[in-house]
Amino acid sequence: MAGFSRFTPLIQSLPSTIPFVGPEAIERSSGNAVLARIGANESGFGPAPSVLDAITQEAHNTWKYADPENLALRTALAAHLGTTPDTIAVGEGIDGLLGQIVRMVVEPGMPVVTSLGAYPTFNYHVTGHGGRLVTVPYADDREDLDALLRAVQEHDAPLVYFANPDNPMGSWWDADTILSFARRLPQTTLLILDEAYSETAPEGSIPGISTLIDMPNILRTRTFSKAYGLAGARIGYAIGTPETVSAFDKIRNHFGMNRIGVAAAIAALKDQIYLQQVKQQIFDSRQRIADIAKGCGLTPLPSATNFVAIDCLQNAAYARSIVDRLMSEHGVFIRMPGVAPLNRCIRISTGTNADMNRLEQALPRVL
Repeated sequence: MAGFSRFTPLIQSLPSTIPFVGPEAIERSSGNAVLARIGANESGFGPAPSVLDAITQEAHNTWKYADPENLALRTALAAHLGTTPDTIAVGEGIDGLLGQIVRMVVEPGMPVVTSLGAYPTFNYHVTGHGGRLVTVPYADDREDLDALLRAVQEHDAPLVYFANPDNPMGSWWDADTILSFARRLPQTTLLILDEAYSETAPEGSIPGISTLIDMPNILRTRTFSKAYGLAGARIGYAIGTPETVSAFDKIRNHFGMNRIGVAAAIAALKDQIYLQQVKQQIFDSRQRIADIAKGCGLTPLPSATNFVAIDCLQNAAYARSIVDRLMSEHGVFIRMPGVAPLNRCIRISTGTNADMNRLEQALPRVL
């Protein structure tokens, strides 16, 4: 039948969107191999040897479904964080949890507040569930908490998203400022406090677990994809009150977690010595990226993450040309923010000495 569609009007109205084009897709389309994969904020340092051992051992049990209650992982996380298992929900990375949170809160047409240029996958979920994005610009390359609060109040928004430390700029706020922001929000507004980069954040920038655990309108999201080196395992978790966290059980995919990834996450939590080593490697690599940028006449921005945003001191077209030529001519995969004025920058993930050596050789030639 002409004009017939089996999809909902919402799905028909949405563009076909890929929030991030992966390095594999770039390799396929360009025919060039990625030689330095320093664009996706993964950990090129990889997981701990003890985690690899746990993965190998658990591989023999991969014929089994994972525990649908994820009790072992939630218990291990609770012990690590100083809370109880009923305050933790586990999901398929933060991206999967964001989709579930939006589904729990947002109905078609509802306003959702975020920063203009912040994590695009969150926006992807909001529009996919029919929400209406309300965005506020960054101020001095940081998310503007006062502007976010005003937007929430003006639009009576049921959901607001804020990342600390921030992606894509690497900036951060101190814990006291975040607590003040959270406490000023209306009780009817749920705050997603995305703490994907909490392990690399400076001291005093991450509120203690006990400071927000009794607030039912706060959900904190964290991941094993960054400092723990398990991006491919897709392990994320949310922290909130038992009442708020229990809502995930109404909609989550109870068999969505993979057994090998869960075992890897539990092993990673046990090996905090390795985590400290990786944090030092990230710190050293951040400093080297900054030095390389300065040597090329560019301006690295302060970073609390496993990447560095670099101000190219020109416009988006110039930044884009750097990104494209690094990949096409040298096999160096990096990314850039997608929205002005942030897109005057490029963004480079920390990596091994070999990755940094290749970047150090390639960037001056491109410029």
